[in-house]
Amino acid sequence: MSGKLISAQEVVKHTSPESCWVILYGHVYDVTDFLTSHPGGSKIILQLAGRDATEEYDPIHPPGTLEENLKPEAKLGQVDPETVIQTDNTEPKEEEKEDEGPPPMENLLNLDEIEEVATKRMPHKAWAYYYSSSDDTFSKSFNNAVYRDILLRPRVFVDCTNCDTSTTLLGQKVDVPIFVAPAAMARLGHPDGEAGIARACGKFGAMQIISNNASMTPQQIVADAQPGQMFGWQLYVQKDRAKSEAMLRRINALPDQFKFICLTLDAPVPGKRELDERQSFKSAVKVASGVKGADEPSRPGGGGVGQQLFWGTASDLTWKTALAWLKQHTDLPIVLKGVQTHEDALLAARHAPQVKAIILSNHGGRALDTAPPAVHTLLEIRKYCPQVFDHIEVWVDGGIKRGTDVVKALCLGAKGVGLGRAALFGLGAGGERGVERVLEILKAETETCMRLLGVEKVSELGPRHINSRKVERDIFDGGAGLENFGLWDKVRSKL
Repeated sequence: MSGKLISAQEVVKHTSPESCWVILYGHVYDVTDFLTSHPGGSKIILQLAGRDATEEYDPIHPPGTLEENLKPEAKLGQVDPETVIQTDNTEPKEEEKEDEGPPPMENLLNLDEIEEVATKRMPHKAWAYYYSSSDDTFSKSFNNAVYRDILLRPRVFVDCTNCDTSTTLLGQKVDVPIFVAPAAMARLGHPDGEAGIARACGKFGAMQIISNNASMTPQQIVADAQPGQMFGWQLYVQKDRAKSEAMLRRINALPDQFKFICLTLDAPVPGKRELDERQSFKSAVKVASGVKGADEPSRPGGGGVGQQLFWGTASDLTWKTALAWLKQHTDLPIVLKGVQTHEDALLAARHAPQVKAIILSNHGGRALDTAPPAVHTLLEIRKYCPQVFDHIEVWVDGGIKRGTDVVKALCLGAKGVGLGRAALFGLGAGGERGVERVLEILKAETETCMRLLGVEKVSELGPRHINSRKVERDIFDGGAGLENFGLWDKVRSKL
C-alpha cells in the first residue's frame, strides 16, 4: 500500500475521531487507532487532521517515532503532489520579519543578551515553551535573584596568574564545572537541536544530560562526540513501564557515551505553565477540548507543549519501589534530579552507591511555584546533614546567569552547576555557535571570578569565599526533623 497515490482531497475527508488521516513527509497515515494513546492527547492530532502536519511534527519527534508507534498498515500511501493545493488553512503565520541572520556571537556579552536575540529569532511557540514557568513565575525569578544576596569575599596579594576550571563529575574529568541540564525539544528553537548542544559541549569539555523528551535520537545526539565526552540520560518513568525499560535498553547499549541515568523527581505531574498553554489557543483549526476517544481521560489545561510531554508520566514513584526497579534494568549509576529538602538529600545518600549524585532543582520554576531555589537546599544540607557531601555528589541547577553564580554554588558545596534555558536560548540565538558562546561566556566569567577571589582551582573554593548570611536567614528553620520518623539513626548507621 505504501506506493499508492492518494489525493489531497481524499485526505481532507478524514478529520474525525472515527477516521483521522494526516500527511507526514509526503506520506499519508491513518492515525485513528493512535489517537487515544498519543502522549499529547487526541486533540493535538485532530487539530492537524486532513492536512500536512510535517511542519508541526518534525521539530518535536525524533526519527523512528512513526515506526515505533504505528502499525505498518497505517501507512496508506503517498500523497499525490499534483492534487496538493496551497491553501491558507494552516495556523496563522507570525508577523513576517526580514531575517538578516544572527548578529556575530562575539558581540553578545552576557546570557541576557543571548536570550534577547533568541527571543527575536525563535518561533513564538518555541520561545513560550522555553521561557514559561508555573503559576506566578516566582520560583523562576527567585532562582536567580537569590544569588545576588550572596556576597563574595576576595583575598588579595594572591598569585592569580593561573586558573583551572576543571573538576570531576562521578569520577570523570570535565573541563568546566558547568553542565547542560536536561531540556526538552531543542529542535523547536533551532534545527541543530540536541546534537548542536552536544557538539558545543564537546568543544568546552562540558557534560550534557539529554532530555527524555529530546527531539533527536540518542544515537544522533552523540554521533559527533569527542573522545571521553560525558553524557547522562534523563528518565521520566512512564505509567507503561515497558516504554521506559525499552529506552533504558537503548541507553545501556551506549556505555561509552552515557555514564549515568538522571531520574527526574521534581515534576511527577506538570506545573501550570500559562504562557505555554496560551499558545494552544492560537490555532486556526479549532477542536473542542472535550473531543477525545471513549477510553481517553480528560486532560487539564490548555494543552501546551509541557502538558503534552508529561502525559503518560508515572506519578506513583517511591523510594522503596523506583530504585529497586531501576536496578533490574540498568547497571548505570543513578543521579536523582529534583531534590528540594535536606531530608530527601539524606535519604538519597542512604542509597549510595547506586545513587551517585543528586541535583538540587525546582525544575527551573516550571513545576511547583514558590518551591525553594537550589541555594536554599544547599544551605539546608550544610546546616542539618553536612555528611551528605561526603557520600554523594551534590549538583545544582536553576537561575544561573553569571560566572559568579557558578562560583557561589561551588563555594556552598555543589560539585557541578547546570544550565537549562541558557543552552536553549543559545541555540535560538545562533544554533551550535550560540551554545558555544553561552559556555564561552560562563567559563570566562567563572575564571575571572576565581582569579579575583584568589583561587586557582575549583577544589579550593569553599564557604570562606562567600558571605551567605542574608540568605541563611530565609532557609527552613524547623529543625532537622529526622528523628521524627526514625530516619536519623538509620542514616547515621549507614553513613
